[in-house]
Amino acid sequence: MAKVTVRYWAAAKAAAGIAEEPFDAATLAEALDGVRERHPGELVRVLQRCSFLVDGDPVGTRGHETVRLAEGGTVEVLPPFAGG
Repeated sequence: MAKVTVRYWAAAKAAAGIAEEPFDAATLAEALDGVRERHPGELVRVLQRCSFLVDGDPVGTRGHETVRLAEGGTVEVLPPFAGG
């Protein structure tokens, strides 16, 4: 297990009620399972629309269970942004 920081942005931050929090997880899937467990409700719905960065790299369409997390790493939770 790696100790990582999950950072929430925009609607994810509003739904979580915090900007960031620590998790112990080996993969992105495990970290997101932890997020859903801690924050049932609106954040679970918001996560369905989010994209993710792990240590600054876009996850894209990779399976979340295949994305390994590094000790001290960061997961950015990015809801769709409006604007132009």
